[in-house]
Amino acid sequence: MHPTFTGSSTSFPGSLKGDVILVERFCLQKYKFSHGDVIIFRTPTNQKQLFVKRLIALPGDWIQVPESSEILQIPEGHCWVEGDNPASSLDSRSFGPIPLGLVQGRVTHVIWPPQRIGQVERKMPTGRISPY
Repeated sequence: MHPTFTGSSTSFPGSLKGDVILVERFCLQKYKFSHGDVIIFRTPTNQKQLFVKRLIALPGDWIQVPESSEILQIPEGHCWVEGDNPASSLDSRSFGPIPLGLVQGRVTHVIWPPQRIGQVERKMPTGRISPY
């Protein structure tokens, strides 16, 4: 999710390189999400792998698929997610809408490193949701 988050270049135990995030799970009780939230979810292709992406569209929304003239309605029980760096992001543009059941929570804050501590901004790309 670069540039929103800084990833870790190492998996050495005990090292904290990159951002450490706080994930809120209360939103899962009734799938209380908003456009522009950053969520963590299990990937549709490998349920052991977790991704962090921005929530672009919710069930029933019509979305203009990037780099395409296709307009797609998000099915019930699904959402559309995209990374903040579209040039190198594996997201709904690759695997389509994801089931809400794969969502593990909403990212609310960066808690490490100290100079990056703060709330994660909810933001939405303009012109993506169609009024159909």
